Amino acid sequence: MNIKRAAVIIGLVTVNQCAFAQNTVDLEGAYVIPGYADVAIPGDSGTRFSLTDDLEADETAAFRFRYSHTFAEKHWVAGLVAPFTMESHGTLKKPVDFDGTTFVEGTRVDSSLRFDSYRLIYRYLFHKSDQWQFSFGAAAKVRDASIKMAGGGLAAEKNNTGVVPLLSFNLTWTPVDKVHFLMDGEALAASQGRAEDVLFAVQYDVTQRLALKTGYRILEGGSDNNEVYTFSLFHYIVAGAVLTF
Repeated sequence: MNIKRAAVIIGLVTVNQCAFAQNTVDLEGAYVIPGYADVAIPGDSGTRFSLTDDLEADETAAFRFRYSHTFAEKHWVAGLVAPFTMESHGTLKKPVDFDGTTFVEGTRVDSSLRFDSYRLIYRYLFHKSDQWQFSFGAAAKVRDASIKMAGGGLAAEKNNTGVVPLLSFNLTWTPVDKVHFLMDGEALAASQGRAEDVLFAVQYDVTQRLALKTGYRILEGGSDNNEVYTFSLFHYIVAGAVLTF
């Protein structure tokens, strides 16, 4: 009898935990409009110039993929992959010393800024009601970035890879059934630099498993040190789908 009772209890606990477990795949595509991208390589001696003002930056497309798992009802973990590349072109109106290579005034140059982001995220659900939901936590971001310049028979490239801690949050308002307004993202500022990657969107539940969303994402930040000076801002016009299973 005790064995049977224990088996029943274990079964009920397992079912209960599974009921609270939830997996989500979040796919997002975006049309990206460059705001600014100011760089100097090295940060303390390179020429400070703009990839959007001194050169002409191309508007581009971007995508991102996020897989998340909710367990014990209040704990949310996720992995994010968000690659991004912007191309710029133009004729230099001043000499530019970039990573030890000097591009003279009047040189026609092509440049690319790559900023790939990979994140491991954790959030805890602090509040949930019929209309409001708020979760907060932290993220470890792996930044894999590079800036290239080529022109006049010269070429130079600066690669920068590092791990950055961020705060992570989600605030969701559900004014009516199936419609959600959300603010979701990661951000942090420190003396070494700052980073903000925040989505403002409306999401509609097509079914219990599928939701569609659209909105605006701001991606901004950079760092200022002896090795690099780089600060940039990008505006994302976003559309995406969220699949829950």
